[in-house]
This record gives sequence, C-alpha cells and structure tokens, in this order.
Amino acid sequence: MDGSHLSVVVDLCPSQWHLSSLHQPYPLDLGSFVSQLLAFLNSHIASRHENSLAVFGAFPGKSVLLYSSANPPSETPSNDANSFPPFKMVDSIIMHNIVQQLEALDQGLDEEALCFINRLTLEFNTSTANATEGLEPLTLSDPRILVLSVSPDQTTSYIPVMNSIFSAQKLKVTIDACQIYGPETVFLQQAAHLTGGSYIYLERRDALLQYLTMAFLPPPSIRQTISVPTQDKIDFRAACFCHKNIVDVGFVCSVCLSIFCQPVPVCSTCRTKFPIKTLQRLNAARPSLPFTSASQSRNSSTPSTPQKTNGHASVTSSRPLGPGGLPQSGSINDNGTFHTNGAKNGLGLSA
Repeated sequence: MDGSHLSVVVDLCPSQWHLSSLHQPYPLDLGSFVSQLLAFLNSHIASRHENSLAVFGAFPGKSVLLYSSANPPSETPSNDANSFPPFKMVDSIIMHNIVQQLEALDQGLDEEALCFINRLTLEFNTSTANATEGLEPLTLSDPRILVLSVSPDQTTSYIPVMNSIFSAQKLKVTIDACQIYGPETVFLQQAAHLTGGSYIYLERRDALLQYLTMAFLPPPSIRQTISVPTQDKIDFRAACFCHKNIVDVGFVCSVCLSIFCQPVPVCSTCRTKFPIKTLQRLNAARPSLPFTSASQSRNSSTPSTPQKTNGHASVTSSRPLGPGGLPQSGSINDNGTFHTNGAKNGLGLSA
C-alpha cells in the first residue's frame, strides 16, 4: 500500500491573526499556531515512511509553496542531537519561508494545492507503464487537502471555489477544512461535504493540536473504520453572479444556470434575453424582506406555490441550496415544475 499525500493550505493573513490573538476567552497567536501545526505535520510524516507532504501559505493576494517533500532542499539544516533530522528539516524550512514572505508581502508566486496534486499525478503516470501502454491514468493514494482558515468567506471567490471543488471531485481529492477564527465559512462547508471531507469549527482554540490529530491526521482510507468528527449542518446557500452576495432566494438562468439575486433582463453569462412579462411576474412574486418571526412561522407551515416562468427559474425553496444554487435532488413533473424531495417549495422552470 502506498503512502498518503497531504497538502495543507494555511491562512497567514496578518490582520486576522492579530484579531485572533486578542479574541477571548481562547486567544491564539500566529506563533502558537505554527508550533502546533509543525507538530501535526511531523505526525503525518512519522505515520508512514511513504507519506508525502506539501504546505502552502495563503497570504494577502497570493499563495506560496512553503514546503514540498517532492522537492527536497539542496541544503540540509545543521544536525541537532535532540531532534529527528526529517522533523528538523520541515520545521526550519517552513519557518524560514513564513518569515520571509511576511517580510515581503509585495512579491507574488502562484502555487495552488490542486495544481500541485495534479502535477504529481502526471509525473507519477509518466514514470509508470500506464503512459506507454495506454492504460487508464492512475491517481495518488489518498490525496487530500487540509485548509486551515482564519478569514471569512470572500463572496467574489465563489465561482473559483466551486470550480476547485469540481476539480477535486474529478481528481478524487478529499478536502478537509478547519475554521480556527471568525465566522463559519459557507464555501469551506460545501467543499468538505462535496468531496467527502470533514469540516470543523474550532470552539476551543487552546486544543488546536488535539483537533488536528484526532480529526485530520487519519487518511480517508481508514476514516470508515474510526469515528471522525463530522459537521452537524451544511449551509448550501450560493453567491449571486451579479453582486457576489450569498443569497437565500435566487433566480437561475434556465440556459446556463447562472444565479442572480434579482430578475435581470439579460443573463450576464450567456447573454440570453428574457421576456418583459416574465420579469414582471418574477418581481411580483419576490418575497418581501425582511421577514418577521410571525411570517416565518406562517411560511414554514404553509407551502408556497411554485411559479412557472419563461426563461428564468425562480428558487423559492426554504431548504438550503445545493452546489451552484440548485436543490440537491428532486423530480420534474409533467407540467415543467421542479420539486425538491421532501421540500414544500419548488423551483419553477419554463414549460
């Protein structure tokens, strides 16, 4: 059995870590975080000799490859009788690169975890007989990405994040996520759920190393035999393509499935034009905001009637949306109306 590959994406935004160090009752500064992270990385290396590791630093405006076991450094650190040489090399290289990048944030280098895993896969297939014999390409054993985040969602990154999720599914890459500080992230929840990974919101930041070891150290191949923490709820809301805002109720183009927070005469993605009467009908059917507690309880007990439209699809389900803003499952009736399974509201499509 081959080893497990782990790519770790570390959020190293200085302003967010400064806020994290001041947050009570469990402050966590960048220095304490890095020391616990290095202990976790060393645990992954020590678990199996064949295990591989890559660490990426997410700085403001750029991402940097901090360490890769596939590209060992030409110069090794000095020997220390009190430390294991592989651990010493990982610690010294990562710490040196983090300090160097924090001191020079204006220099850029684009390195992405998925691109790195894809490159390793291509190199692996080139070095095997599959490339010469025309067989199906092989994939790395248990490739996974662990995202350690302290920043909130950036709604402008919704489309790139969804594309990354689909790419991870194609490459059979598991995405794990740990929100260390700040509000829960919708995009990381969806990424972990859709790729079979784990998402954890860190409530006790003084126990970071325990969370990392118990939840994210086991590779996906053995998680089925042990009890790994999973997320209790998943937020499937999507971001609109027009203002990049996360929406509860959206309007979907029936041609390209682009999501909008309000009816638009022309789809900005595929340039499809919609009838004026359809726009007027959709605007009239839009719910009045904000909802009161009384109206919410009344709407939860009374099912709404789906609206059939020409061109647009009006998402009015009180149920969370699936990837791309669409319900996860459902059925289409003869009248052209899409109903989600178990939901009271529906998605109206053109007949």
